[in-house]
Amino acid sequence: MIELLILFIISKYETSMYGIRKKIIEQFGSYTQPSFGAIKPALKRLEMSGCINSSKTLSEGGKQFGFYSITENGITELKKLLLQEISDNPLQFFTNARIKMSCASVLDNDDIQKLCLNLKTQAFTLKNTAENILGKDKNKLSFYQRLMLDNTICEYQNFIQTLELLEKKNNAGNS
Repeated sequence: MIELLILFIISKYETSMYGIRKKIIEQFGSYTQPSFGAIKPALKRLEMSGCINSSKTLSEGGKQFGFYSITENGITELKKLLLQEISDNPLQFFTNARIKMSCASVLDNDDIQKLCLNLKTQAFTLKNTAENILGKDKNKLSFYQRLMLDNTICEYQNFIQTLELLEKKNNAGNS
């Protein structure tokens, strides 16, 4: 997910590693706050794969630092990462899904529809899993487990409704 975030930020701003982290936290801080230790190797991977370019500049104090910009290959990779299926790990689903939807502006309308459908399908599957756990052995679950499962089911339902609203808005934009 770090590569997706970096590519999205660099597609909007040519900036330094510090600037990338600052923009990620400003725009996605409620979902993730990556460290420089995660960003630096991701930048190297993206540069090695031709997704980004770097240029070195000297500060007034004589310190060298790099500025990063996205390439055509990077734009293609960003779109590919957005449309790639998310891990079916429920712990990661909401964070990754929210990040992807927040970056959807770089996609065309057809790809936004694909992204919404993929995320909605996964959300339905995870919601059904939670409902099955809750329905199967409700009496064996503690009050806290039932409460958390109820909350999880509501979160998935709200997310599905949000995706459906985005699909309608996207379809209305095509008319």
